[in-house]
Amino acid sequence: MTQASTAHPTGQAEPEHVALTDRDAPPGVSGGGVPGIVRRRLATVDAHLDGRSWLATGVIVAIAAILRFLNLSHPPGKVFDEVYYARDAWGLVDRGVEWNYQDGAPSYVVHPPLGKWLIGLGEWAFGYSDTEHGVSVAGHLVTTAPEFGWRFSAAVAGTLSVLLLVRIGRRMFRSTALGCAAGLLLALDGFHLVLSRTALLDIFLLFFVLATFGALLLDRDSRRRRWARAMEAGLEPRRPGRAGRPAGGWRNWPWWRLTAGVLFGCACAVKWSALYFLPVFALLVVLWEVGARRSAGVRRPWRDTMLDEVPWLVAAGLLMAVTYVATWSGWLLGDEGYYRLAERYPNAPLSDTPVIGALNNLVEYHKAAYGFHAQLDDPHKYQSWPWQWLLLGRPVAFYWSGDGPCGAASCASEVLLLGTPLLWWSFLPALAALAWLGLARRDWRAGAILLCVAGGLLPWFWFAVDGGRTMFSFYTAPALPFLVLAVTYVLGTIVGPPEPAVGGAAVREASYDRRLVGAVVAGAYVLLVALCFAYFYPIFVGETIPYGDWSNRMWLDGRWI
Repeated sequence: MTQASTAHPTGQAEPEHVALTDRDAPPGVSGGGVPGIVRRRLATVDAHLDGRSWLATGVIVAIAAILRFLNLSHPPGKVFDEVYYARDAWGLVDRGVEWNYQDGAPSYVVHPPLGKWLIGLGEWAFGYSDTEHGVSVAGHLVTTAPEFGWRFSAAVAGTLSVLLLVRIGRRMFRSTALGCAAGLLLALDGFHLVLSRTALLDIFLLFFVLATFGALLLDRDSRRRRWARAMEAGLEPRRPGRAGRPAGGWRNWPWWRLTAGVLFGCACAVKWSALYFLPVFALLVVLWEVGARRSAGVRRPWRDTMLDEVPWLVAAGLLMAVTYVATWSGWLLGDEGYYRLAERYPNAPLSDTPVIGALNNLVEYHKAAYGFHAQLDDPHKYQSWPWQWLLLGRPVAFYWSGDGPCGAASCASEVLLLGTPLLWWSFLPALAALAWLGLARRDWRAGAILLCVAGGLLPWFWFAVDGGRTMFSFYTAPALPFLVLAVTYVLGTIVGPPEPAVGGAAVREASYDRRLVGAVVAGAYVLLVALCFAYFYPIFVGETIPYGDWSNRMWLDGRWI
């Protein structure tokens, strides 16, 4: 995972551990030059604005936006858990805390508030209505159907996550085509589409986890460029102490790593399950730093990484904690929140001491919420186990109606949280191929993707085996972009490495033919995914279709019904 390919995600990776020696230096330079092989190890994607890549990115993002915003107000009313999150979101906007308007009391909620704050932002802008509880509020910007208001922010987060994945894919694979392929596959995934059109928390969790990974990727590149610039200026990495390290100063602080701390704090403030990625991201930072120092020729890369980078990891962790607590500001600064004042909950170990009491009560609230999650084992019609998720063994029905018209005797309208089958059934073979290729080529990209997939999925296997916790397929959400990157990596392998710089015409022609065949195969796969998505599109967005057409799309019969 600390190794890097130099030209293409499918090319044979060269070891990063390359020491600077007098033998490697140019004539007349004694160890102070930067050998070409070291330059290649420390090379990153050009950070300058690339108009063509951004134009291609814009096309992919436009496709994603159209799919997510088109007829966003349908289906009508609150579907699935929107009945909780849309109401709680308006309570945050209206009163600063989640509020039960029917009982006139604060709501007891078991998820942090940031995702609901974001849903509430759309309600504030476009209006909110809850006729059952007598709440109807016009939008501050534009008044639309209330469903548009509480689904707006999810659609924005879904669209932006496609943008992030395009740019992350391009930076990792050094290929605009592969980056756009990753973004297009995510845009055409039914699972991602449904979450992007529903006021649930999981699309925001996906967005912030992916944004954190993107910030760490930028941190990796910036730190490698820092070493390359220092060596070009004459730095000798073999020297002990500060003499063998790049210059410090606030301009050289790992700003992207600190940004990642803030973004990860936001992810945890949506759902606590983001914490499963914490050891993965910390490990990636350490491995990438060790790899950069090995590439530069540092004598003790592990020791120096621990000395130099652990304090910055701690700083990022502090920013994460501060960000998380800040999202509870409505609860902390008011006195209406659940468990906020001891006088209202005499049986709970709460305190009304200024400041300290509020923090103590927040801790007690978290203990109560954790107890809820730890004991959540009630059976549910749509619950599923982690080993079913990538096989689409039990999707979740968000909405169902048998009303017409549809031009047939009986009709069906459903929103089914189902991944595009051809894409999802590619994930397990892609992960197996990724593991093999990553080991064979010692490619850091394969390791990073596999670690992130493991962080998003493996903890749920433990909970399933250990306690039989009730869980649902949408818990897969934060791992989804990394699963798509795994498929994209394999597509890059199929396409093959770039045309060789050396060799005769016969060699170049053979390489061109291979790449042409690979491009056709990869393009055909993406096209088939698009056609599969189009076929299932009606049950992703709740279109009213003849019952027979709906039944034909239930490929796994009772498992999907």
